[in-house]
Amino acid sequence: MIDVTWLGHSSFALQLESGETYLLDPWLGNPKAPKDYKPSRVDGILLSHGHSDHTGSVVALAAEFRCPVLGIVELCGHFASKGVANTIGFNKGGTVKLGPLSVTLTHAFHSSSEEGENGSVYLGEACGLILTVPDGRSIYFAGDTDVFGDMALLAALYKPEIAFLPIGDFYTMGPKQAAHACRLLQAKTIVPMHYGTFPALTGTPAELRSLLSDFSDIRIEEFRPGHTITL
Repeated sequence: MIDVTWLGHSSFALQLESGETYLLDPWLGNPKAPKDYKPSRVDGILLSHGHSDHTGSVVALAAEFRCPVLGIVELCGHFASKGVANTIGFNKGGTVKLGPLSVTLTHAFHSSSEEGENGSVYLGEACGLILTVPDGRSIYFAGDTDVFGDMALLAALYKPEIAFLPIGDFYTMGPKQAAHACRLLQAKTIVPMHYGTFPALTGTPAELRSLLSDFSDIRIEEFRPGHTITL
């Protein structure tokens, strides 16, 4: 079993039964972040892409916990240049073992950059993450992707039981596309994310649920930032 804490927007903390804690796309200063959240342990930071609403807390957390930062090679090179001491930059299709957790980078349809003094800085391609936990289950963390047909390949290759999917629209897919992603992925548990943070992100779990009314075996987890569920 794993404990999942939503930290607002697309930021999550995952804690394994053995105590290891991993942060996904940490931006602890987002408008929906729980004000009293303070991690006591971080064993790894896992990144889907380089936009600041997914990486805003990386440098500070990596310095405090001296933990590895995992992501696509260009993004990790960028953080290494900012003084992050322990980065593991790999690429799509590759797998890294981080303690008892395995992390595989997958394809995603999105952009990835950071605004610098002279304009946008390219930070490699956006990715999704497949996380394989000690009990053998696979978890798909989609990042900011739109739906794409090869999600069916992810289902065939990794058989994810849990999928974290953006639903907010405007910058990512909305509920309509996310509902189709659910059908392609065949995951039984869906954790919606990247919604409600800003007025532009209008998609809701209720709308996604209504679009999946014919899929009664899909469970959509809806919980408040700062709260923890066990999956």
